[in-house]
Amino acid sequence: MTLASTVGPDHGVEGPVLASVSTPPDGYVPPSLEEFFYDPIFGSGVFAVNRIVLMMLLMTGVLCLVFGLGFRRPQVVPRGLQNVLETGTEFVRTQIGDEVIGKEASRRFAPYLTVLFFFILAMNITSIIPGLNLPINGLAALPLLLAVITWVIYNYQGAKTQGLGHYVKGSLFPPGIPGPIYLLVTPIEFVSTFVLRPITLFIRLLANMIAGHLILGLFYSASTYLFLGYQDGRWWTALFGLGSFVGAIAFTFFEALVAVLQAYIFTLLTAVYLAGSLEPEH
Repeated sequence: MTLASTVGPDHGVEGPVLASVSTPPDGYVPPSLEEFFYDPIFGSGVFAVNRIVLMMLLMTGVLCLVFGLGFRRPQVVPRGLQNVLETGTEFVRTQIGDEVIGKEASRRFAPYLTVLFFFILAMNITSIIPGLNLPINGLAALPLLLAVITWVIYNYQGAKTQGLGHYVKGSLFPPGIPGPIYLLVTPIEFVSTFVLRPITLFIRLLANMIAGHLILGLFYSASTYLFLGYQDGRWWTALFGLGSFVGAIAFTFFEALVAVLQAYIFTLLTAVYLAGSLEPEH
């Protein structure tokens, strides 16, 4: 039994798992983007359910279960799971909501920001969970959906708070700028506010999770290949395999940090956009 990436009949890679493998006959096969695509298990079209969908449902259920257990009998002096969850929710509320939007205004958006942070974290952390070994946010659908939801919310709040005309005017024609400069500034503001924000939210989350998974896959698969070199008489490759495996362990911890950091950045930028949409001068 060795540490390897197993390839199923649907050409999807399940990631580092314990399996019986041998050195690939054609030499080392590096990880690729094909690892993110799976054939449907059942259903078809938009109703197709594959491994990624099942992982998403699983992590959503786990998230609901954890919060349900943590707050089923809330105590005035929290302990155990309740204490951990309250620390996390308090961090989102104070360090993101209050600091960026303001204490009074942030209360309206605290539920969304909290759900957003923990949901993204849950969908990121699957990249290092044994048996899952794939970040759900490494596929475009979910990061794109979250970015669009954020885009809709901050534009809706801006139009609702300031009035649609005033919000659009304030976004496209910032005050205090000489008239002719608007020929340059207005198109930039339009692209920045209404086009680039959701795109950058989407790409930042997606690209980081894809890159992290490919790096982990590279180190783990290289470790397996090098450890199995003795089968072809290349016993010395095991020395390099040891170094590769140490690197894989280190990058696993780094990927956990990235999972938390990307959830924080996405939530923080959402708060920044909400704050901007609520202020008339913006």
